[in-house]
Amino acid sequence: MTAPLSLATLAPEPDPRPVLIRIEGLNKHYGAFHVLRNIDLQVREGERIVLCGPSGSGKSTLIRCINRLEVAQQGSIQVDGIDLASTTREAAQVRSDIGMVFQHFNLFPHMSVLDNCLLAPTSVRGLSRKDAEERARMYLSKVGIESQAHKYPSQLSGGQQQRVAIARALCMKPRIMLFDEPTSALDPEMVAEVLDVLVQLAGTGMTMLCVTHEMGFARQVAERVLFLEGGQIIEDSPPQVFFNQPRTERAKGFLAQILH
Repeated sequence: MTAPLSLATLAPEPDPRPVLIRIEGLNKHYGAFHVLRNIDLQVREGERIVLCGPSGSGKSTLIRCINRLEVAQQGSIQVDGIDLASTTREAAQVRSDIGMVFQHFNLFPHMSVLDNCLLAPTSVRGLSRKDAEERARMYLSKVGIESQAHKYPSQLSGGQQQRVAIARALCMKPRIMLFDEPTSALDPEMVAEVLDVLVQLAGTGMTMLCVTHEMGFARQVAERVLFLEGGQIIEDSPPQVFFNQPRTERAKGFLAQILH
């Protein structure tokens, strides 16, 4: 049985890193369904945060609001002090600095792996094809898939497609990476290869928010675990506290089910 953590262990050290993302009073509705309720959250530069909780708790909606794939009805999201809802050039630049990896890859099926990776850097960042291809090959190599550069998504396994999706997002050189259950659509034997890539990425100092049920990954990589229930963050703790001494009965029940 795990020994209780002392108060000294629980007391957090002051974090000198600047706040990169500031969310205040965020509320999101789908019709009558109140999916996010008064969310307040600060994310510091370089922080690695895992969001977990039952289905329908608002995890994916929250990170989709951060990159404006979803628009909340109330509240604000600022990155580096810039409101993402603004129509200014600065806000557009900040939004382009947020990378996203989806559950179902979202690769363009009619384009090769390499062309999937070239599209945004050339069209949004204005890179030449030569420079964009050099960058793309570098990131495809980092995720262990450069040899597949000229294949099409349909010719790849699910794990390979997800690694391409990660490389594609990295080709924009984002400051923030959002992952929406990046392994949940994969066969079990493919999960490990994608998690290995995420662990490597976490080691680079990238600011990361990841929705996942992979609790081993959360223990290994996360600095904070957010547990959502009913559209609210009901626990926000370091992983050693969340897994050993969850504060709420709801989190205890969730962990009992997912870790059995």
